[in-house]
Amino acid sequence: MKPTPAWHQLATDQVVQLLQVDLATGLSTEEVSQRQKKYGPNRVREAAARPAWRQFLRQFAEPLMYLLLLASGVTAVLGEYVDSAVIFAVVLVNAVVGFLQERGAERAIEALSRMVITPATVRRQGQRHRIDSQELVPGDVILLEAGDRVPADLRLFRIHSLQVDESALTGESLPVSKHADALALDTLLAERRNLAYAGTLVTRGQAEGVVWATGNETETGRIARLIQESVELSTPLTRKIAEFSRVILWVILGLSVLTFVLGLLRGSSPVEMFMASVALAVGAIPEGLPAAVTITLAIGVSRMARRRAIIRKLPAVEALGSTTVICSDKTGTLTENQMTVQQVYAGGERFEVTGQGYDPKGQILRAGQSIDLRHCPTLAETLLAGVLNNDSQLVRSDDGWKVEGDPTEAALLVSAGKAGLLPTELAQTHPRLDVIPFESEHQFMATLHGRGEGRPRVIYKKGSVERILEHCDHALDPSGNPVPLDRPAVHQAVEAMAAQGLRVLAFARREVAHTHHELHHDHVRTGLTFLGLQGMMDPPRTEAIRSVAECQRAGIQVKMITGDHAATARNIAERLGLRGPSGDLHTLTGRDLERIAPNELAEIAERTTVFARVAPEQKLRLVQALQSRGHVVAMTGDGVNDAPALKQADIGVAMGITGTEVAKGAADMILVDDNFASIEAAVEEGRGIFDNLTKFIVWTLPTNAGEALVLLAGLILGTALPALPIHFLWINLTTALLLGMTLAFEPKEHGLMLRRPRQPGQPILTIPLMLRTGLVTLLILAGSFGAFLWEQEIRGKSLAEARTTVVNVIVFVELFYLFNCRSLLHSVFYVGVFTNRLLFAGIGAMIVVQLAFTHWPLMNRLFHTAPLDLPSWAYVIAVGFASYLVVELEKWIRLRLGEAES
Repeated sequence: MKPTPAWHQLATDQVVQLLQVDLATGLSTEEVSQRQKKYGPNRVREAAARPAWRQFLRQFAEPLMYLLLLASGVTAVLGEYVDSAVIFAVVLVNAVVGFLQERGAERAIEALSRMVITPATVRRQGQRHRIDSQELVPGDVILLEAGDRVPADLRLFRIHSLQVDESALTGESLPVSKHADALALDTLLAERRNLAYAGTLVTRGQAEGVVWATGNETETGRIARLIQESVELSTPLTRKIAEFSRVILWVILGLSVLTFVLGLLRGSSPVEMFMASVALAVGAIPEGLPAAVTITLAIGVSRMARRRAIIRKLPAVEALGSTTVICSDKTGTLTENQMTVQQVYAGGERFEVTGQGYDPKGQILRAGQSIDLRHCPTLAETLLAGVLNNDSQLVRSDDGWKVEGDPTEAALLVSAGKAGLLPTELAQTHPRLDVIPFESEHQFMATLHGRGEGRPRVIYKKGSVERILEHCDHALDPSGNPVPLDRPAVHQAVEAMAAQGLRVLAFARREVAHTHHELHHDHVRTGLTFLGLQGMMDPPRTEAIRSVAECQRAGIQVKMITGDHAATARNIAERLGLRGPSGDLHTLTGRDLERIAPNELAEIAERTTVFARVAPEQKLRLVQALQSRGHVVAMTGDGVNDAPALKQADIGVAMGITGTEVAKGAADMILVDDNFASIEAAVEEGRGIFDNLTKFIVWTLPTNAGEALVLLAGLILGTALPALPIHFLWINLTTALLLGMTLAFEPKEHGLMLRRPRQPGQPILTIPLMLRTGLVTLLILAGSFGAFLWEQEIRGKSLAEARTTVVNVIVFVELFYLFNCRSLLHSVFYVGVFTNRLLFAGIGAMIVVQLAFTHWPLMNRLFHTAPLDLPSWAYVIAVGFASYLVVELEKWIRLRLGEAES
């Protein structure tokens, strides 16, 4: 028995022959046992995982980790065990966070495994059995009914009104009607109506099917393989920090070697020069950088949570700020995920329906004016038919209105409710007596209703326009009087609605004798009166329209990737205002993508805005194609089919309400409200977070570079070391904690979403910021080394006093420079002096700590410092304030030059 991937193309007898099974009796116990040995259990099996210890050790293989481990080791050698422990703790925390992030994909595949383990009804040896789905084998005959989860991939052969919710797999927004007929070989996954896939849900009807794939061979199993094969990409931040760290590593090593060699050439002892090199390395290492990155991202997580976005992986916070393309699902993210009647056609007139979603607030308008239903009897009958010919319910809860049943039928209840027709009242005045359920082969539903003693009973019928019109002889005019049916006018109305992306249902009725109590197909084949049409759609979210516009203004491309039909997707895209890079709206289907050569896909994906009827691997290919063009891609999704693309994307965004556990496990971020507007808000937060990280780096680098140059200057001029390694550790750790960390709490600057996205290859520090870093480094060098010479050679102070002055000069230059860094372009008055109150608390704490460092005898003994007099403190404050003024002047000149150029 050799399986073939084209089961949808085969007729039932061919399937039986290939699977060697009798559909009437199913497999024998012996045959099941043999096949279980051959195929194994019906569950998604995970790939062999790397040992946990190896995953954990891999977290240390980063340049920044090397720097921190070096700092920890050096401080331990120097006997500063507390500082060494603190630095190593930072290393350990970062390693643990990275280790936990790597487990995300494994959890996603575990969720896939759980999803296909479900009870199943199977026919074996002519008997029905209820078994665990893990026991199924190819050839098993499965019996399905409403509420069942499909336990394996099935070829359906006996069907009664079967509808299956395949949204988690294909992205199709509505349940899919199934049939048993063979299909063409090139039929897309979402259109294979004779197959049912593992993990999907039966919403209506019954069916029988035969298993043709289990476990990893199912469509769900194939998706699991795609997840395993997806590359876990680094984010723009982690890539930049890694590159930045490598540069720092080589610079520090180079300066340390230079220090050692210069000292030997000047005749200093190797031991003395080794200590000098160690002091330079300790001073140049930015110990606070990893902690600042982690804390800033953690603060971003908190801010995003308030805006209804839950971050699962810290680097994802910043990745959003770098996003250049958002690939969004349609249903529920860009749209309400609530079918809504938009138009009604009745009595030859068109009516507009206001309001959105399942909330019955709204009006029915004719030519912009509200109507009285008593004066529109044909409209009333059309709405009445939608309520009575209906198996769904609307239920009000604390979270709003919820539907129990089919979303299409729920939309009919809402449109009638806007006209004052209540289902509970109508059920009493028009009790249902019989029903012909919806069947996919007939494309209609009919119900028989009583209307009181002695009155004729009425049959209401709803369904596809073609099936309803072919059985209608008459229609109702605006006054409710029967007239000949004007078929061309109805078709014209249907085309007008379809052109607006509306799904159209037709309604008809037939009156029968008051003694009539049964309903058969013969009763609805002739003599029907056409009532009208209701056109509905899942409308775009109002806030999504605004957010799409915001993203496009910010230079971020928004692309729709959906399993829905191309016409529907394009119409929603037009309503949302989606546009491609050239300002137009290109649409491609999954079938189009199959014909595109791999080397052409990236360029085509760049200029296309809407992708409809796409398969899971095509979503993955699209993300990879966009990344190959240098884009930072955010991908949204809620289904199993989205998981590989979510994992591949730079930032995977899963839906919190409708999202499957598989999608959430593969994602970096989860939207609490499934709303595209929350993505736009998160992008804004991400940009603000990267701003704050950049501010911290711009603030901290001059200190590290300045400390290194101070030591080199002392070495070149032949003086004693202007500061000790322990002094540099004190400066780096206390200022990073008390001063630098406050930049993580800076509010977002104005006009953040008016900027273009950062180029993915752009370094953290631009040339202007590097020049500013060099300027402040020179200010620290001049101010601190000048203080050292002034205190010793002019004022005759001790070496301890001179070194204490050097330390305070560096700290106070950092303190004043902190105000410069609150905005990298403007003065502190632009962002507001008091908008970050925590900054002032940090400054106050830093001053107190520094006074203790300078004047507390215990600290003097521990750190080899000495108290300073008033002239020394005046010098320290003057240098700090002068540095602030110089940097503000540099900003002003740069802004004026920029304005002159523009």
